[in-house]
Amino acid sequence: MEKEQSAAYFLELIRQSRRGKFKIYIGMSAGVGKTYRMLQEAHSLLKNNVNVKIGFVETHKRVETHALLEGLPMIPHRKLFYKGKELEEMDLQAILNLRPEVVLVDELAHTNIEGSKNEKRWQDVMDILNAGINVISALNIQHIESLNEEVKRITGIEVTERVPDLVLQQADEVVNIDLTADELITRLKEGKIYDLRKVETALNNFFQANKILQLRELSLKEVAHQVERKVDTEVTNSKLKHERFLACISSNADTSKTVIRKTARLASHYDSKWFVLYVQTPSESGDKINLATQRHLINNLKMATELGAEVIRVQSESVARTIVSIAEKQQITTVCIGKPHFNLLRIILATNLFNQLLKKLSSSDIDIVILS
Repeated sequence: MEKEQSAAYFLELIRQSRRGKFKIYIGMSAGVGKTYRMLQEAHSLLKNNVNVKIGFVETHKRVETHALLEGLPMIPHRKLFYKGKELEEMDLQAILNLRPEVVLVDELAHTNIEGSKNEKRWQDVMDILNAGINVISALNIQHIESLNEEVKRITGIEVTERVPDLVLQQADEVVNIDLTADELITRLKEGKIYDLRKVETALNNFFQANKILQLRELSLKEVAHQVERKVDTEVTNSKLKHERFLACISSNADTSKTVIRKTARLASHYDSKWFVLYVQTPSESGDKINLATQRHLINNLKMATELGAEVIRVQSESVARTIVSIAEKQQITTVCIGKPHFNLLRIILATNLFNQLLKKLSSSDIDIVILS
């Protein structure tokens, strides 16, 4: 067994050494200059005789950004018909065949056209990296999965195209492209972000100073967090590796999303292993919950996996007893559950095992976090 583990560890080291380097430019919104900076870097690499190519870049017809395409080699896009329209998509296979040293791939959260090899562009990027090709990419802060609800609170908009936090954690470098709210609004008014006909609508909706400031804070915090993780894991090695989180969810779609996302943020902060536990009680058996609820549950468990969790599904009549059992088995340090209006906690409170749960977990030095 030890020999197998040793061999697996060595194989992982080999794979890591062969994997391409990954750099992400991140910003608080469209128009801060992420793509512009990517293209500037491509020109610099080209001058230094690096084989760099554009896999996919979206300039949004911004004059200054579009001008930077001049002189940069581009890998032709795939052209395909979808719902009667000819559309262009990044050609993943062409990139893998040409094997440039560095490839630029914009819009990391983009959803690929139906019929593509991968559903999401970030999955294409993982394939490119695994092939040993270096990638420079870009992302807006509102597309990070675990920040989805916070972004919705700030902007009033639920972003549908999202990237799992695990993708950012795999980046070798995360660079924040920062502007003040006034600078961004000035760029908008000058027509440098959207067509001038759309400026008034943008100013009355997304591009309000208070919203921009909050998104800017999120962006700065996220990059600082990624730098902190890198220092802790690669330089000082001081992170408390023994932290292990258990997110306990029910079949309730929205509330479970909250528990999963917030636990993901905690686990990311501590750079720790975490689990998602779903206890299927007799009242939640497949023949007793509707198809929509089952579909939402599957989607939540899929999201948890993409965020880096190990998913555990157990059939049991006692939610509380199962939580204790799994927490002990997986050496959990912190159990995360929802507020009393969440289904899971209501189930626990309805049993006489709740006090036993608290007593058992506290005697094991396991913390309970009740998430809002």
